[in-house]
Amino acid sequence: MTSLLHKPFFSIFLHVLFFHILNSPSFLAFADQTSSVTSVFGNNTEAEALSKWKASLDNQSQSLLSSWVGTSPCQNWVGITCDNSGSVSNLTLQGFGLRGTLHDFNFQSFPNLLILNLAKNSFYGSIPPHISNLSKIIIFDLCYNDFTGGIPPEIGLLKNLILLRLCVNHFSGSIPHEIGKLTSLSILVLSANNLSGLIPQEVGLLVSLKDLELSMNSLTGEIPYSIGNLSNLSNLFLSGNKLSGSIPQEIYLLESLKLLDLSFNVLTGTIRDCLGNLTNLTYLALALNQLSGPIPPSIGQLKSLVRLVLTGNKFHGSLPLEMNNLTRLTLLALSTNEFTGPLPQDINPEDPSSSPPIPSQSRTSLASEPPHHMNTFYPSLDYVDLSYNNFHGELSSRWGECRNMTSLKISNNNVSGEIPPKLGKATRLHLIDLSSNQLQGTIPNELGRLKLLYKVTLNNNHLSGTIPEDIRMLSSLQVLDLASNNLSGSIPKQLGECSNLLLLNLSSNKFTESIPSEIGSLQYLQDLDISCNFLAQGIPWQLAQLRMLETLDISHNMLSGVIPSSFKDLLSLSSVDISFNELRGPIPDIKAFHNASYEALRDNMGLCGNASGLKLCNLTEGSRTSKKKGNRVVILIVLPILGSLLLVFVVVGAFFILCQRARKSEAKPGNEQDRNMFTILGHDGKKLYENIIEATEEFNSNYCIGEGGYGTVYKAVIPMERVVAVKKLHQSQTDKLSDFKAFEKEVCVLANIRHRNIVKLYGFCSHAKHSFLVYEFVERGSLRKVITGEEQAIELDWMKRLNVVKGMVGALSYLHHSCSPPIIHRDITSNNVLLDLEYEAHVSDFGTARLLMPDSSNWTVFAGTFGYSAPGA
Repeated sequence: MTSLLHKPFFSIFLHVLFFHILNSPSFLAFADQTSSVTSVFGNNTEAEALSKWKASLDNQSQSLLSSWVGTSPCQNWVGITCDNSGSVSNLTLQGFGLRGTLHDFNFQSFPNLLILNLAKNSFYGSIPPHISNLSKIIIFDLCYNDFTGGIPPEIGLLKNLILLRLCVNHFSGSIPHEIGKLTSLSILVLSANNLSGLIPQEVGLLVSLKDLELSMNSLTGEIPYSIGNLSNLSNLFLSGNKLSGSIPQEIYLLESLKLLDLSFNVLTGTIRDCLGNLTNLTYLALALNQLSGPIPPSIGQLKSLVRLVLTGNKFHGSLPLEMNNLTRLTLLALSTNEFTGPLPQDINPEDPSSSPPIPSQSRTSLASEPPHHMNTFYPSLDYVDLSYNNFHGELSSRWGECRNMTSLKISNNNVSGEIPPKLGKATRLHLIDLSSNQLQGTIPNELGRLKLLYKVTLNNNHLSGTIPEDIRMLSSLQVLDLASNNLSGSIPKQLGECSNLLLLNLSSNKFTESIPSEIGSLQYLQDLDISCNFLAQGIPWQLAQLRMLETLDISHNMLSGVIPSSFKDLLSLSSVDISFNELRGPIPDIKAFHNASYEALRDNMGLCGNASGLKLCNLTEGSRTSKKKGNRVVILIVLPILGSLLLVFVVVGAFFILCQRARKSEAKPGNEQDRNMFTILGHDGKKLYENIIEATEEFNSNYCIGEGGYGTVYKAVIPMERVVAVKKLHQSQTDKLSDFKAFEKEVCVLANIRHRNIVKLYGFCSHAKHSFLVYEFVERGSLRKVITGEEQAIELDWMKRLNVVKGMVGALSYLHHSCSPPIIHRDITSNNVLLDLEYEAHVSDFGTARLLMPDSSNWTVFAGTFGYSAPGA
């Protein structure tokens, strides 16, 4: 038989026979039957695996997958797609609201799975290592879930992956080096997790990568130079990490880059001139790093650039002329840098119709000193922000020609001159913020044409004149802040027509006459501050119609009469200040008044009620309303009159006797009452003196928080859980206080100084045993204490330190320029700057030396005032 196989004829015969067998109908039928059996077997395996995984999910998830019944996943199972062989190739359950884990998912049962998309659910737990069994998978998306644990190294075995998205989870640990094996990967998104460690150099092996997103993690170290190998890279997002070092030169070689975001890191160094290689770039964000140097002229080659964000760095110099080429810019953010130059004057905006419409969220923040021709070349700008810089010069009238502009913000600069009336031509304006500058003149009537305005903030300037009546035309206005100017006249009743107002602040001006009752028409008003003016007469009852009012400050005026009883309906009110007026009678019976502090009610003519520092109202207060009831018999009128006359005689007699006793008492030397003076927190200073003595256990050292040249500072918790700082004066200082009347007047003046960055002086107590000043308590203590403590010094990073400096400057500027006459501190040290819990600076001891050393030759006293300056001033 073996020999026959070697015969040529027999060999040919076998080949022919085999060919006929293969093509015979019976054999083909057998093959089809076998294939069918295999397909059914495969479906059963996948169906069982899917059913088992479904059973591991919570009950609600199982109900959402109610179509998963039977043995064939390819027949109407939601989220399932099969290939031609009947095997599951696509499992997409994105956004189904499922909750469970992957621990019971049998990856081995899905050899032909190409797509696994479980994004936007509530899956938790870790990614099992046997994910590696999905050898054919090309898309793996678990974004927007609650997964934890590390990214398994086995993920590097999925060599066919094109898309890997694990963003917005809680993955931790480092990015595995095995990720470099995914050479087919086009999109890698690991943003918004808790990943740490270095970006592996192996990322540079992903030569097919077009999108690399690692933002919002805790990655450290330098950006790997191997990223320069990713010649196809279009998007690179590394923001919100702790990356350090300089921007590697290799990044500037990625000519395909369109989006580059390295913001919110600690990168240093400069922008290299080879930035001009990135000619396809449309978005460049390097904000909030420690980058320095000038913007290179080569930036002008980025003619496709739409958004440029360099905010919060140390860039300096002027803007290069080549930036004129960036004609497509819609967002230019250069704030909080060290750029120089004047405000732009020669503004020549182009016709906005020549540019595509700009979405409302587009923002342009010019935090540098732009060249005069800036708006000539940026026709698409719709949001201009020059705030928080040292710009100088005047506002150009040609800003009004920027018809595409929706927001104009130039606050916190040194801008002078007047507000140009032509600004009223910028009819698309929604927001104007020119606060904290040196602007003078009047508010132009033309602003009333800006019908779309919802926010106008002009506070902290030197504006004068009246509020224009055309303000009523701003029907969309929600915020109007004109505080701290020199505005005068009456508050226009037309403000009542701005029906959408949420905040109205007219404080610290020179408004006179009465509060217009029309303000009561502002039904949505939440914050009303008209304090520190010269408003007189009574409080209009119409203010009780402000049912959404949360904050009310009418302090430091000349308001008189009683508070309208209808104020009891202001149930939304949470903060109130009516101090320093001439109000009398009962306070409204609502929480805001009951919880008001001493300082919010102090210095009125005779308020009463259930609040700190007030006396309870007499029962006779309510009987006064009986005068409204007529038809009483004469006897009911005569008897109270006679009784009142009798009471007057009794009171006068008692007063005469008390005066006689007082004179005798004053004649006695060394009488203890010579030294009893209570000028503190309003109405009942004597009681508060007793509270402080009790709170400090008569100045026990356990409550001591510091000591200085004038006295020792204690922390005291007084009733209502109020915390104050008490500076108990040394006896040597107390003995120098001879003119108590002048001293008391000085304390009252200093206690009225109000600024967020100045420690409040509540008042002074003088007694034969103790004399002390009472201050606002500031939680973290002195700046010196913080910067000399290891832990707190680390927490006080450079941004916080910058805010401390800003706060100090604001406080000193207020003392020098907003107080009339000015107060000069003379003794600014780190000991006299206190920090609160938010590391906000509060300047203290701005008047202590002046109070306690009135005869010192170092003071230059300004006639009739509390102002003083340093020697030689």
